[in-house]
Amino acid sequence: MKHTYRVLNSDIELFAAALKQARVYVVQSLGEDMVSVVDYGGTIEKFSPDSVKIAGAYYVRNQFEFRVDVQGPIRM
Repeated sequence: MKHTYRVLNSDIELFAAALKQARVYVVQSLGEDMVSVVDYGGTIEKFSPDSVKIAGAYYVRNQFEFRVDVQGPIRM
């Protein structure tokens, strides 16, 4: 099964995901090709230049990756 996702890096991407109430999941890199899904998440409640709040928990932006599933052609 192929899993397609988009990484949310910029403020505008996080803002768009928050407006769409997209389900965002949080991933932490464990090495070169290994990642750990920290939280299967929910919608973005709040974000700042330093952190993102998802489902009541805060995540530091430079320590985690924020992803949304993509169905069909990649649009945003």
